[in-house]
Amino acid sequence: MSLFPVRSRTHGPARKPAGIAVIASMLGFVALIFVSASAFADDGKPAAGDSKGDETIVVEGNKRVEAATVRSYFRANANGRYDEAARDTGLKALIETRLFDNVSVDRSGGRLIVHVHEAPILGKVAFEGNKRVKDTDLTPVIDSKPGGSLQRAVVQSDVNKIIEAYKHLGRDDVSVKPVTIDRGNDRVDLVFEVTEGVKTPVRQISFVGNTAFGRRQLAAVIKTSQSNFLSFITGGDVYDPDIVNNDRELLRNYYRRKGYADVNVPPVQAEYDPATKGFTLTYTIEEGPLYRFGDVTVDSHVEGVDPGKLRRLLTVQQGATFDGSALDRNDEKISAELARLGYPFSRVQSRTTRDEAGKRIDIAFIIDQGPRSYIERINIHGNLRTRDYVIRREFDIAEGDAFNKGLIERAERRLKKLDYFKTVKITTKPGSTPDRVILDVDLQEKDTGDFSIAGGYSTVDGWLAELKVGDRNFGGTGVALNSAFTFGQFARGFDVSATDPGFFGNRASGGIDLSAKETIANDYQSFSTLNYGATMLVGTPLTEELGMQFRYSIARQQISVDPASLALPPSIVVQQAAATGPQWVSSVGDTATYSTVDNPKAPTDGFSSQLRQDLAGLGGDVRFLRTTEDFHYYHSLNDDVVALARAQGGYITGWGGSQVPLIDNFFGNPYMVRGFAPNGFGPRDLTPGTTMDNVGGSMYWATTAELQSNIPGLPSEYGLKAIAFVDAGSVFHYSGPTAFPGSTQSLQLANSNVMRTSVGVGMTWASPFGPLNVSYAVPVTKASYDVTQPLGFTASPF
Repeated sequence: MSLFPVRSRTHGPARKPAGIAVIASMLGFVALIFVSASAFADDGKPAAGDSKGDETIVVEGNKRVEAATVRSYFRANANGRYDEAARDTGLKALIETRLFDNVSVDRSGGRLIVHVHEAPILGKVAFEGNKRVKDTDLTPVIDSKPGGSLQRAVVQSDVNKIIEAYKHLGRDDVSVKPVTIDRGNDRVDLVFEVTEGVKTPVRQISFVGNTAFGRRQLAAVIKTSQSNFLSFITGGDVYDPDIVNNDRELLRNYYRRKGYADVNVPPVQAEYDPATKGFTLTYTIEEGPLYRFGDVTVDSHVEGVDPGKLRRLLTVQQGATFDGSALDRNDEKISAELARLGYPFSRVQSRTTRDEAGKRIDIAFIIDQGPRSYIERINIHGNLRTRDYVIRREFDIAEGDAFNKGLIERAERRLKKLDYFKTVKITTKPGSTPDRVILDVDLQEKDTGDFSIAGGYSTVDGWLAELKVGDRNFGGTGVALNSAFTFGQFARGFDVSATDPGFFGNRASGGIDLSAKETIANDYQSFSTLNYGATMLVGTPLTEELGMQFRYSIARQQISVDPASLALPPSIVVQQAAATGPQWVSSVGDTATYSTVDNPKAPTDGFSSQLRQDLAGLGGDVRFLRTTEDFHYYHSLNDDVVALARAQGGYITGWGGSQVPLIDNFFGNPYMVRGFAPNGFGPRDLTPGTTMDNVGGSMYWATTAELQSNIPGLPSEYGLKAIAFVDAGSVFHYSGPTAFPGSTQSLQLANSNVMRTSVGVGMTWASPFGPLNVSYAVPVTKASYDVTQPLGFTASPF
């Protein structure tokens, strides 16, 4: 960068009238006499110094800072002298003001001479060459600020901080050069010139000491992944010391959930290889033995607390595999219950007793009266974007409340679950008095935005294109905004939603969803549909595992038929539904969700259940009650194979003399029993000379048994798995009209509960673009009129 200091132009002196010149000379002579007399007043000591006792402080080199201000930093001893300690203290104090870039102290006779060189004032502080990190992210990191003074030590510290910020993005070869631009009048601009270089990837990850779980299973637990051909999209191979350190905790928690209570994960060994220009990470696992729960008791030392009532809250059971996370959750449950019962200072501690011979751990939840400590302040750091109130609402406690360790641990887990931050750590430190505690919340944010333009194909929906734009922490407010626009061969529409997790207080969310979808007649259905409307949502977690959602929906739905596009006339049921015209559906509903899965995105253990109910008829044109249930159970057989069992079912019925519209019935599809076409099974109109449409049923059930396995030779971080499955299910009990006024066409309806089964194999890929599934299923049992489709392929837009 070329530096162009500003130069001030000078002019020759202007001529003055002679009379004025004489008067000016006389005044100057008088002033010189006065100054000379003043300078040698007080026993001849210079006036520029400040006399204290036997010594005088003289300040030299100051321009903007008053001499009296400089002298105020020096304190004489009782004898009025400035000894070595006083001079050293004053010198350090002046340096700490950051007003000077050079300070020294000399002694000359009875004088203490302080030499100062004032630091230039900073005008602009800017960054150049930074493409991967925005100015708004770098500015809070550095200490040099406009209006402050230029300090060499501070600037060098800022350089290191900028380099450290880039290292968290995996760019270790970044270089930063500070450059100053002189603006005159002791003012300079400071520019940090950044050369970003290329990112530093993780080339290899190895695990040492793991015998209970293989490399694949452990690699799926941690956030860091090896560099591969998809790393340019996923970014998981970037070396970030914070994430690598957090991986240790993820591994430790994983082992503790699986029964290894004594597991230890030492610091990760990270070695940089100049040849590959990447890191090799070695995670060492000290597993220890596998334990099961032994005796589980609750022992209270607090008067008035009934251990029997608290015992009913526990979820840990004798004989079950030890689960450290379950132990932590039970601690928190008891802490929350004690606070609710009016014992906020009670302290819960789970005391473990190991029986190494029997590989059992006895658990005793001990309740003691803790110290009466209060939270003085909650300090939050690192949230450059996320608002403070978004973080604070994850706490069940606030300033002034009783200190409760269990509730603080719960808040830390909730903050991690938000997925706004790379790291979350809550620590405590002493407050202003012994009964006060300060909570220190240290965060590191991550990107929460989403933008994609995609295309895909499905054997159900055909070719399609999609645009997605969203942010799950919009403007740092915690509001999730999502929008998706789809245009496909057989389906098109949009979905726009906004959800605020704190709309109704700390633990209740509110949101709205606007959507529209049109399906087009195709080989699997003779009619088109159009549905658009809005849904208002309110949700709240009841426990850490159980959540409830309540909603109100208003939608306009319609079935239409284009006879000219059909070789045969559609079923009379379809014709009558089309003749009915558009209908408004006004409904209220609720969803109860319970989940204990270990990983929501790639579960290997635990179960989830979702019960959904909708009641239509609060206004609108139709009245019905619909109930559905979907249950999943996962169990890890070994480090490569996960077993899945799924059961689902549903029922819909009209009420108040209203029949269920055709569009709201259940239709058998390949998502229910693979190997069948869309609308491939269920009640069907078999009237000759028609399109023999599937008319849907009011009941359905389906089950699945599936094995999911990693593919040998492929890293687990690719997300590619082979599957083998058995499906069974049925849709039955058509409850719509069978006789139609003004029509002579009869309805030859196949409406029995025929069980459909299939067996097959396939592959799933949790790709960065969305899930991809391909399967080949052979129907084993079916009805003669069912439509099969052995090959199924679904790719979310990519």
